[in-house]
Amino acid sequence: MDPFSGEGELLNISTAFYTHSYQAVLDFETSSLSAENQKNAQILKYRAQIALGQSSSVLSTLKSPKDAASKAIVALAQQKSDPSTALATATALAESDPEDAIVQVVAGTVLTAAGEYAQAIDLLSKHQGSLEAVALLTQIHLIQNRTDLAVKEVQAAKRWAQDSLLINLAEAWTNLREGPSDKYQSAFYVYEELANTPGNTSPTSIVGQAVAEIQLGRTEEAQAALQQALASDNVDVEAIANSVVLSSVLGKKPEAVQELLKQLADKDKEHALLRDIAEKSDAFDTAAAKYSAKATA
Repeated sequence: MDPFSGEGELLNISTAFYTHSYQAVLDFETSSLSAENQKNAQILKYRAQIALGQSSSVLSTLKSPKDAASKAIVALAQQKSDPSTALATATALAESDPEDAIVQVVAGTVLTAAGEYAQAIDLLSKHQGSLEAVALLTQIHLIQNRTDLAVKEVQAAKRWAQDSLLINLAEAWTNLREGPSDKYQSAFYVYEELANTPGNTSPTSIVGQAVAEIQLGRTEEAQAALQQALASDNVDVEAIANSVVLSSVLGKKPEAVQELLKQLADKDKEHALLRDIAEKSDAFDTAAAKYSAKATA
């Protein structure tokens, strides 16, 4: 059973988490929840803290974790500061507690971040109706450029979770990757609804809307959405990354693009866009070195 199915008592807090409205997750009142759901809500709060850069506070609270779920949270909190320890813990949990729904998703997240895709897929595939596991599996397949497998994952889940927010989001991801325009438009509607829902609006939803606009060729609308995302208090790195892409598409001055790249590096120097640019730059330099200018008499 999925502890974060987004149903019943956990509907509002899980929706806030899935839409990256992390402060709303932390502000959520849990005293009226059942004992079991209080534990599950606390897991979401820990994860929200980590997403907001408050990993040290989580580690301070969970100094001596006993249960598998808490150990997984600690690994997630250590992911950036001590990636080798985080990976070792996630790997051990994948072996000792592979049936634990929280371990599957949280340790699976750590494994995915470390690039251990095969191990993450093996762990996540053991899920029993976990929407988060499906969403993470979809993301991994897209990272690996296996859109066919991502679509297959989503379609299989739609048979038992048709109206789920996470499945709708996962389908939006595959639609943005696949196209054509009707699928881009479908993805746009998903993000537009999220961006306009009071209490759930987050930079992530706005960025998703902007990406769909870019794919649809609506650059002015995309620019307006990204400017809105960049104006938020806690600027999402994806808002900056997609602003780099859009600025390049629009042919803006190199200085403007470089300034955005600097902002992105300041936020996340290991961002996928920066790594991709560096790899392509190195590849170009390697190719160019083969063609040296020859002096003529």
